[in-house]
Amino acid sequence: MLTKIRASLELIRPANIITAFADILAGYAVAGGTIFFVNGLESTPEGLLLLLIATFGLYGGGVVFNDVFDAELDANERPERAIPSGRITITEASLLGGVLLLIGVLSAFQVNIVSGVISVVIAACAIFYDWKAKHSVLWGPFFMGMCRGGNLLLGMSVAVSAIMVFWPLAIIPVIYIAAITLVSQSEVSGGNRQHGFIALGVMLVVITALVLLSVLPETDFLPSLPFLLIFAIMVLPAFYSAAKTPEPSTIKSAIKRGVISLVLLNSVIAAAFAGFIMGVIVFGVFLLSVLTAKIFDVT
Repeated sequence: MLTKIRASLELIRPANIITAFADILAGYAVAGGTIFFVNGLESTPEGLLLLLIATFGLYGGGVVFNDVFDAELDANERPERAIPSGRITITEASLLGGVLLLIGVLSAFQVNIVSGVISVVIAACAIFYDWKAKHSVLWGPFFMGMCRGGNLLLGMSVAVSAIMVFWPLAIIPVIYIAAITLVSQSEVSGGNRQHGFIALGVMLVVITALVLLSVLPETDFLPSLPFLLIFAIMVLPAFYSAAKTPEPSTIKSAIKRGVISLVLLNSVIAAAFAGFIMGVIVFGVFLLSVLTAKIFDVT
């Protein structure tokens, strides 16, 4: 039983799921909510909890099916993983992934129709990425980015009117995750400097976009500045190393930092819209993700 539990936890990538919670919190902050009070939201605070449950199911189900579709490849390249090692069967993993996705969609529909529709789109993008898109240099990064951009919109959906105004913010995690996904395509083999430098350039674009949040009348740049600096320190050196020396070890390090630092990106957004304290709360998710990543792989 303990072996099955451990294998299931490995499949759902707990550290990655924690980063998905930060997407929801950042979207919630953009919509006008903080942990301490609700400012004009169209949903009650219970909506935030339901969306956190939804993203747990959507992200968890998505990464489980990633390993299901990769089972044959992992048998050769990563035999220690849960499915190829025989600690959990493909049928059991598929059932786990399906249940998680169902939980995610049903929880989102409990908030409102818009949340539910967004969750269905996220689930569809995740499955298509796992099945086909990840093998494409173009569509792999796009669909994975859509999942995380959609997750930010899912957080905003506690106030549907916020999506109508701030939906362009979802482009930031789309291109950010697209860069990580582009680098990850050569994680095992290494050797693609072009992908590495493109990803590094995208990281610079993301940082520039976060700076430009200061022009919005709804934001305050100073509370977000500390988180922006930490974010830049976390990702730029790692992605430069992966671009300059594209070996499996440097690429894996860049991916790990990139995935975990998505929480820092969300901290910047949360602090800009809802103040320093909200940024600290999301940053706390970052620390929890770092600790969890020491126990479970993020790739």
